Amino acid sequence: MVAVTAFASGCAPVVIGGAATAGVAASEHRGLKGFANDTQIQAEINHLWFQHSMDLHRRMGLTVNDGRVLLTGRATDPQMRLDAVRLAWQAKGVQEVINEIQVDNESGLMDSARDTWISTQLRTRLTFDSRIHSQNYNIDTVNGVVYLMGLGVSQDEVDRAVDHARSLPNVQRVVNYVRLL
Repeated sequence: MVAVTAFASGCAPVVIGGAATAGVAASEHRGLKGFANDTQIQAEINHLWFQHSMDLHRRMGLTVNDGRVLLTGRATDPQMRLDAVRLAWQAKGVQEVINEIQVDNESGLMDSARDTWISTQLRTRLTFDSRIHSQNYNIDTVNGVVYLMGLGVSQDEVDRAVDHARSLPNVQRVVNYVRLL
């Protein structure tokens, strides 16, 4: 009866989505525990940013992989950039903070849409390349700069991922933070 009630109340997508997320996390090289630790770090940094400033939280991007934190986004000034880094270091479990935040108050909605489109195209290419374990890669794009982070199985795999990124229209540069297993 509880299961029927859950389906009738609309909770099924949450359960199914949770199971799918757990399945993807378990298939990553960092495993379910690594995924959970990184998710906790990300949640804590987001909370710290939100408490500090809604604008900081809105303008910053964040990727966590094995305790390594990649910060991206568009800060309005150097102080916002420093605050984002300082707060990221306060989260429990952070091993490294990589600061790729740009000071940029000029970019607009079209720039963000273009960056999202670049990331989407790259995610699609990595997913359909049978020689790349795409679930091990995180992608973030800011002002046409693609940031790759994660764990590569081999140098050939990482090179293929970087080549896919470089071949996309509007990509200015590719920054590779992928580590080899």
